[in-house]
Amino acid sequence: MISAEGLIDGTWELTIFVTDLQVERTLRVKGDLHVGGLMLKLVEALDIAIDWSDHGLYWPGKTLWLSRTRSTLDQYGVQSDAYLWFTPMHKNLRVMMPDLQMLDLRIDFSINVFSVVVKICKELGVRHPEELSLSRKMAREELKKNKGISATRRTQLPGLTAPNGHLSNRNYESGTMGSPSYRGRTMATPQGTMRGGYGGGQQSSPYATMGGHSPNYSFNANGTTSPGSAHSLSFDGSLDASLINSPAMSARDALVLLHRPRNLAEKARINAGWLDSSRSLLEQGIVENDTVLLRYKFFTFYDINPKYDAVRINQIYEQARWSLISEELDCTEEEMIMFAAIQLQVQKQSLLPQPSYDGSASQGEDEIDSALTDLQVSLEGTSLSAASDITRTPELRDYLRFFKPKKFAFKSFKRCFFVFKDTHLSMYKSADDVTESAVVRFNLKGCEVTSDAYVSTQKFNIRLFIPVHDGMTEIWIRAETEEQFARWSAAFKLAAKGHTMADSSYETEVKSTLAFLSMQHPASAIITNPCDLRFEPDNYIAPRFLNRTKTERQFCQRIMEAHTNVSSMNLMEAKLNYIKAWQSLPENGLTYFIIKLKGSKKEELLAVASNRMIRMDLHKGDSLKTWRFQNMKSWSVNWEIKQVQVAFEDEEVAFQCLTADCKVVHEFIGGYIFLSMRSGDKNQSLDEELFHKLTGGWL
Repeated sequence: MISAEGLIDGTWELTIFVTDLQVERTLRVKGDLHVGGLMLKLVEALDIAIDWSDHGLYWPGKTLWLSRTRSTLDQYGVQSDAYLWFTPMHKNLRVMMPDLQMLDLRIDFSINVFSVVVKICKELGVRHPEELSLSRKMAREELKKNKGISATRRTQLPGLTAPNGHLSNRNYESGTMGSPSYRGRTMATPQGTMRGGYGGGQQSSPYATMGGHSPNYSFNANGTTSPGSAHSLSFDGSLDASLINSPAMSARDALVLLHRPRNLAEKARINAGWLDSSRSLLEQGIVENDTVLLRYKFFTFYDINPKYDAVRINQIYEQARWSLISEELDCTEEEMIMFAAIQLQVQKQSLLPQPSYDGSASQGEDEIDSALTDLQVSLEGTSLSAASDITRTPELRDYLRFFKPKKFAFKSFKRCFFVFKDTHLSMYKSADDVTESAVVRFNLKGCEVTSDAYVSTQKFNIRLFIPVHDGMTEIWIRAETEEQFARWSAAFKLAAKGHTMADSSYETEVKSTLAFLSMQHPASAIITNPCDLRFEPDNYIAPRFLNRTKTERQFCQRIMEAHTNVSSMNLMEAKLNYIKAWQSLPENGLTYFIIKLKGSKKEELLAVASNRMIRMDLHKGDSLKTWRFQNMKSWSVNWEIKQVQVAFEDEEVAFQCLTADCKVVHEFIGGYIFLSMRSGDKNQSLDEELFHKLTGGWL
């Protein structure tokens, strides 16, 4: 612009859309004007006496909040062609809980998703929010085809742009374990002179619920209200009660809200919905009144304590239950009957008074005794038993049945003598040949262990996928008794992690397996009229089992027979046993993605777990190779070619993801590393900065 003296003053016009008023304002600004000054100038131009303290500037063209009020327009790269919004930071959002209840919350759309989840969990009384995240609702059509290779990152960041608005050339943004010089970046929360209360102080909490929705009505998948479905609740006493003991919902209604993946490919495509934890909701296309899913994303549950975690335990239980009924997680028919029996016990106990877990004086326990009890529980299993011999390495010796799958061959098991010591499994023709060379010897370190136990037929199979130079070799081991199965499978699982039977968790794993099997035992007494309880099997059994030849009455009979094994459990014990059994399933904790390895045109399946990545056959689900995180040196994303790169001690793995943004895969890897770094101190604070360093991918 030319001034009165005929000189150019360097100003230019900037258009801002005020969402509340649905009006535009054009201001004349300079590049050195800071964001706070721009908002002040806009408010003065509007000349409307209302509270603007909850408003911020958003740049839709760059999907970026101008959250740093002291940064200048030049530093953000804002020029005359930019179009900004002046909009409230707190907006209404519908959140579907793991138990499928719908909560209408008022959420800060300007902070990153990780911070949003932390605040939601704090409001709801859920500990360890780092285990959860938000996901967008996937349309059923999106499960039928791959999303395609993509890599979403913020092209411009506050504080990283040069004065001319250009970013430095950085193609790699990585996370490295154990490096003191490791650098990361978190998204800053809005702060500055313009920020104040929430909506003019009309609400005492930013998480106040929306008006206009009765607790007996909710929004269904079509966006209309319908009775008797997912509940929309207010924050009062009824909310706490409903989150601790979820309202009953029929499987028919629930399956309208849930996906039923038909194969591994559809299970992988579901994971495209996870939101980026380092970016805000609005920056990821979530707008006011949208519905998002709050789910447990990382399946490593830390310090579950019934005294403090009533809501948390129930939400984990509900997510586990619906994952089985919706067939997102597979199990055998016997296991499904066991889960149904425990679910029936949960529902029966929810109607009865329960023992208190608050450590009150009525239980004859003061605060010091309670603290000592908690300490004892936390230290349980960390020391060797008095009967153990620390001078020798424990080993197993017994006859087992062996089978190695081959093409066009029948499944014929051969009885052999096995010796397991350290992490090695040796096979002999008989016990007399132990002094001679083994017929075959396997090192089980890094293998994949899958257990298939059928209590009714007394078949206890253990499938081992063992690393070899050209991939993985598969062998089957069949135990003859439950005790034998529990001990050998526990030893194999420890060996897969590089641990021996001397590890303190061995006996715990054995007991856990035996307890899991005991719940599948047939009842000693037959219930003559099990259907007198009038429960519908389709609310307890996955649909694929109901489509078989058995009648509903037969399922009722079997559920009631299995229920006798768990009928002595109280409500909390039943939920915890359900969760424990759910965690024992082979597929539990695996998050799938369809990938293409570097240099390959073949689509394959990648499963990310809490301690490893598994390359799998897309159609059969067989393990082809396993990479353990303990051998991982670094993980990174090449944003230019949209490729995830993971460096291990002996090789480097690079791949492109076809079903989700590569940032999602990167966040799962970094997230599990972050959770594994949690110390034994239960009072430790949540290190959000470290989480973003390990998952965000910034240099």
